[in-house]
Amino acid sequence: MAASPRRNRLPVLAWPAARQLAGDPDAEVSERTRGIRSRLSDAGVRTHRSVCPYCAVGCGTLVHERGGQVIDVEGDPESPINGGTLCPKGASIYQYAMNPRRVTRVKYRRAKSSEWEEVDLDWAMDRIAQLFIESRERHFVMEDANGREVRHTQRVGFLGGAALDNEENYLIKKFCIGTGLVFVENQARI
Repeated sequence: MAASPRRNRLPVLAWPAARQLAGDPDAEVSERTRGIRSRLSDAGVRTHRSVCPYCAVGCGTLVHERGGQVIDVEGDPESPINGGTLCPKGASIYQYAMNPRRVTRVKYRRAKSSEWEEVDLDWAMDRIAQLFIESRERHFVMEDANGREVRHTQRVGFLGGAALDNEENYLIKKFCIGTGLVFVENQARI
């Protein structure tokens, strides 16, 4: 039986963990990791560090631009959080932000209509507030069937987005609880 070829293995004392224990301050980053660069670093583009907006993890991104125009977004290999990787949502940042078919105007479809129409943002916000208030007032429950005070409505729900920061989510949660909403969820958990 022939012996299998031996791989070039690092001696135990060369391992990053052993070097850290020995007091080497540069041991936490391997030479391979230190040599990793963006695939566009030599393509004549300016690169800016940023953070993915889609959840609370805070993955590092590299935003590449040429002539003031974003040309690509990728994971930051130097980020201690994600090490250059991005989830499917994070990997689609460029396509989402730079897509020429991205909807940038408020669209509204009237009841029983099959067509969408553009409306003013102020009108849309007022309409949402009006429908929220009407539904809450019409379906607000003070007590359950056993006479316990509940003060809520189950006819209105709230679904937040993962692009919101902690402060926005805190205010939204306080607003929802204060108005009696029971169904409050975030799309990052779904």
